[in-house]
Order: sequence, then structure tokens, then C-alpha cells
Amino acid sequence: MSVLSVPNLLGIKHLSKEDIELLFSTAENFSTILNRRIKKVPSLRDITIANVFFENSTRTRLSFELAEKRLSADVVNFSAASSSVKKGETLLDTVNNILAMKVDMVVMRHPHVGACDFLAQHIDANVVNAGDGTHEHPTQALLDAFSIRQKHENFEGLKVLILGDILHSRVALSNIFCLLKLGAKVRVCGPPTLIPKGIETLGIEVSHNIDDSLAWCDVVNVLRIQLERQKDSYFPSLREYARYFGLSLERLNKLNRPITIMHPGPMNRGVEIESKVADHPEHSVILQQVENGVAIRMAVLYLLASNPSN
Repeated sequence: MSVLSVPNLLGIKHLSKEDIELLFSTAENFSTILNRRIKKVPSLRDITIANVFFENSTRTRLSFELAEKRLSADVVNFSAASSSVKKGETLLDTVNNILAMKVDMVVMRHPHVGACDFLAQHIDANVVNAGDGTHEHPTQALLDAFSIRQKHENFEGLKVLILGDILHSRVALSNIFCLLKLGAKVRVCGPPTLIPKGIETLGIEVSHNIDDSLAWCDVVNVLRIQLERQKDSYFPSLREYARYFGLSLERLNKLNRPITIMHPGPMNRGVEIESKVADHPEHSVILQQVENGVAIRMAVLYLLASNPSN
């Protein structure tokens, strides 16, 4: 059986192209299972997984939990809001206490960059990064690329636009790493204040013109304006942002060809994307992204648990 080259999923930057392709082929098999009447398989029976979330989450947390239960794993859910973290307990103490209960794998989301890497260095269990600060969100990038693959098949030369708040987004960085490894061309677009300085050194294009960028791309992944991470004012108003950088039906209709529309969620409808665009029956694959999230996360958990180096 093919195995991943890494014992943990800490970021896309640690994966090879072969790892990504293996995850995709495994996710395809699980996707078939998820469409059957009986959706559960015994692949991770007797494996205990702790979901340790220090930040709020809806889709990612539910998707991981569903993936774990579909694989027959035992699941422990931890929320910082109702834990001893509020009493001053450190990250390492928290997780060591969980591991003392004989947990085999930890899925963690944390507000600080590098928290998952720190954890992986100090514990023996597998670690899956479910998002660390503004750094990476590897399973989101994998499910985004998997969704693109279903629509376009070949990544070589495919033009993918990442539109919106690049500065505060962990999804953007993971997507850039993943798409470049697969051979796609990547461009980011947004206000100058929301584009990190020097991001073009990653081997991507940078633009501040949404109409030119939409005409260039085959796929557009629209990112949410992350107001909760913005300590300063990066643009005059949400109305102003929607006017100059929002993906509207009017902008879409100006294009002379169809493009694939994506959004990792949650959406600010009427700000970065109009409802008519998000729900477009031909162009939008946003609901497919949610569906693919379970299959991709099943593949990640299964392959990490099956790695003989663990």
C-alpha cells in the first residue's frame, strides 16, 4: 500500500506532489463510499482521535468529526472556551492530559502560527493542522484542489485566481503551495492593503484589478473579509470593498467564457460575493467543496493512521 512521506499533516509545504495525488486517489474511494446507503467503514476502529479547537469553527470541525465517525474512530471533542485553558493551562499541558487518556491522533486548530508544529515536536500522536493563525489550513487547500480536479481534471497551465483578503488568510497560503506543486498558475487579487508584501516571491502573480484578473482565470477562489483578524482599517467600508472587489453577477456576465467559482466559507454574502454568484447552478462548486471536505479528511486520517513509521 502507498503511504504518505510524512507522519503528520502540518502544512502543504511539507507534502510532495506524490503525497497530494495519493490523498486525492484515496479521497475518490471514500467519496464513492459516502454516496452509498451504508456510509461507514471500519478502517479506524480502535483508533481514538481528539479534536482540539482553540478557535471557533463550524464546517471544519463538523467535517473532521463526520470523517472520523465514518471511519469508525472513537472521537473526543475539546473546546478551549469550556476548558482549563481559561484557567491558565498551557497548550502542552492540555494536550498531554488528553494523551494521558490514550489518544492516537490530535486534530488541532489554534490562533497562533506554528502551534501545530510545536505540538508535533513534543508528542508521539499524529497531528493534523486544522488551521493555525494566518499560516496554513492544509485540508482546506486539499479539498479545494480536489474540487478543481473534478471540474478541470488537469492542473498543468490551469489559471487559478485567489481573490480577497490574502493578508489574513491561512487558506490562501495553503492553496498557493498546493496549486503550484500541481502545476497550476496562480494569481492573487485584492486591495494593496490586503496583499502581503513580497508574496510574488512564491512564484505567483499579483494584481489589484479584479476585472482583468477574472478575464485571465479559469477558476476563482473568493476569500472572506476576515474582520475578526483586522486590527486596523484596510479599506474605507464594506460597501466600498464590494463595489471594487466583490464578485458580482454583472462582472461574471461580462466574461466571454464560464469560470469555476469557489469559496472556502463562511461567506459574507453581498460583500466579497453576491448570492446569485455563490448559488450559480453552472459555475459555483461551493457545496461540492463542503461535500469533498469529508472525503479528503477521511483520506488524511486514514493515511496518517496507516503510516508504518507511526
